[in-house]
Amino acid sequence: MKKFDLKGSIVAIITPFLENGDIDVEAYDSLVDWHIENGTDGIVVCGTTGETPALTGDEDAFLIERTVKRVAGRIPVIAGTGSNATQECIKYTRKAEAIGVDAVLVVGPYYNKPTERGMYMHFATVAEAVDVPIILYNVPSRTGSQISVANTIKLASTYDNIIAIKEASGDLALFTELVAQRPDGFKILSGDDFLASSANLLGADGCISVIANVIPKEFAQLMKASLVGDVQQMKGLFYQFRELMDLMFIESNPIPVKTALAEMGKVNEVFRSPMCAMEESNKEQLLDELRKQEII
Repeated sequence: MKKFDLKGSIVAIITPFLENGDIDVEAYDSLVDWHIENGTDGIVVCGTTGETPALTGDEDAFLIERTVKRVAGRIPVIAGTGSNATQECIKYTRKAEAIGVDAVLVVGPYYNKPTERGMYMHFATVAEAVDVPIILYNVPSRTGSQISVANTIKLASTYDNIIAIKEASGDLALFTELVAQRPDGFKILSGDDFLASSANLLGADGCISVIANVIPKEFAQLMKASLVGDVQQMKGLFYQFRELMDLMFIESNPIPVKTALAEMGKVNEVFRSPMCAMEESNKEQLLDELRKQEII
């Protein structure tokens, strides 16, 4: 099993498209390089922010391999390989493992709402089928089900390759429970930009971030400050970008973040259906804040 440092600002990178709908490989490579140059600590490819539900299996594999080759070991690469079918999840995870990712991000099974026992069995079966490090991903607003603290701790204590959780429930109390009960070495990452710095002060390890797509340098600084307990710097950065963090979710992710990157000239404003362009009133709020921050 690979050993690497999992902490700080880990971007859930977007997938840029050409006007004809194909993946914009040149823009993607530029984004990867830009993140590394600006201090991003890791990249999640084929996550929610990457519009993965609208990508084909071949496109997923292409992006994962492209990222591994482009990063070339400079920072960890994490591939989203979750599914609501356990055997499909194993298939996707094995493919990412063969490509050479540092870890995989496995979301809780969505739509079918497994029981507590079924949830445990899903992750246990995946962990037993692969060697690659696994990050659990709890995002009940998307999946309709919860990876409980009890299941998380049991899985982390039983399987050496279950190394972390991305906690995106929006409940700061859950972070405190996870920090209090986790086994040694198990990492807790926020999936909520707004709560990430506060969670780090309570003992979490960083964030798999949306806003890092737009302000990679500044969000990396925010994560570093909160991880070392520099509250003054943390507060300054948090309150500077608090409104922008909120606006990243004024419509379904990744619509606002991709719109922001298009306005910055880094990608085309092209989405995969059913994602679509922002409502004009919402877009104007976003553009006002981007101008205020002198990002555009």
